Amino acid sequence: MKVAFVGLGTMGGPMALNLLRAGHEVTVHNRTRDRELPLMEAGAKRADSPQAAAQAAEVVITCVSDTPDVEAVILGDNGIIHGAQPGTVVVDMSTISPTVTHAIAAALAERQIDMVDAPVSGGSEGAQKGTLSIMAGGDAAVVEKVRPVLAAMGKTITHVGPIGAGQTTKAINQIIVAGTYWAIAEGLALGMKADLDMERVVQAVSGGAAGSWGLDNRSGNMIKNDYPLGFRVRLHRKDLNIALEAARELGVTLPMAAYVEQIETGLIGRGFGDEDVSAIARSIREQSGLDD
Repeated sequence: MKVAFVGLGTMGGPMALNLLRAGHEVTVHNRTRDRELPLMEAGAKRADSPQAAAQAAEVVITCVSDTPDVEAVILGDNGIIHGAQPGTVVVDMSTISPTVTHAIAAALAERQIDMVDAPVSGGSEGAQKGTLSIMAGGDAAVVEKVRPVLAAMGKTITHVGPIGAGQTTKAINQIIVAGTYWAIAEGLALGMKADLDMERVVQAVSGGAAGSWGLDNRSGNMIKNDYPLGFRVRLHRKDLNIALEAARELGVTLPMAAYVEQIETGLIGRGFGDEDVSAIARSIREQSGLDD
C-alpha cells in the first residue's frame, strides 16, 4: 500500500522501516528533517510537510509525542487534512487524549477521511522487531482495511472498540506499567538490602506469578542503577497525565498512578526525564539507602 509516515522518533523511525521491509511504498516526514535520511536510504520518499506526505497516500500514520503535536500535524496549516484525499485512512499511533482523538476524527470525517487511533506498547525493542502490541479504535471495517499495514509493525493487533477506545486502552496499559515497575523496584530494593544474589532472585520470581515483561526486560536496569533509553520517563509521565485526566472525567480513583506520576515529575525536575521509565527505581533506591 501507499503509506505516509509522519514522526520518526525512537518509535516511529523503526516502525516506518518495518513498513518498507514489508514491501509498502512509504513517504516520510519529520519535523527534524535529518531523521528522514536513514529512511530515504532504505527506499522511502521524503515530503516537505505532513500535507505533502499525505497527498498520494492510502494510509497516513502519525507517531508524535503529545496531543498538541498530533493536532498540529493532522489539522494544522500544513497538516494531513489539507493533503489527504477522500477515502484515505489516518492512523494515529501516538499516545494522546481520547477526547481530542474524537475531535480530530470528527474534523477528518467532514472531509470523508477515516481515522483509526492505534497506540502501541512494547517499547523501542518492539518497534525495532515489529512485535508491538497495537490497540486499535475505530470502525471495524476501517481497522480491517489497514490491518496489513499494522501487521508490518505489530505482533498483536486488537480492535478494542470505536474511535478513542485505543487511547483509553493505552491509558490502561500505562497505569499497569506504572504499577508493575514500581512493584518491581520495591521488591528488588528489599533483595539488594538483604544482600541476595539478585540474578537468582529475578530468575526465581520470574518463573511464578510475579513474572512480567517489565521484570524480564527492566530489572537489570534497576539492579545496576543504569537506565538506557527504552521509553522516556517524561513521555510516560505525559501518558499518566492522560490517564488521570480520563479518570477524572469518568469519576475513577487512581491513587497509584497519581503517586508514580509525582515520582516521575521529581525525576524530570532532577534531569532524568530522558532516561528509561524504569528509572522510577531511583526513588526507591535512594529512600532505601542503596546509593549512599
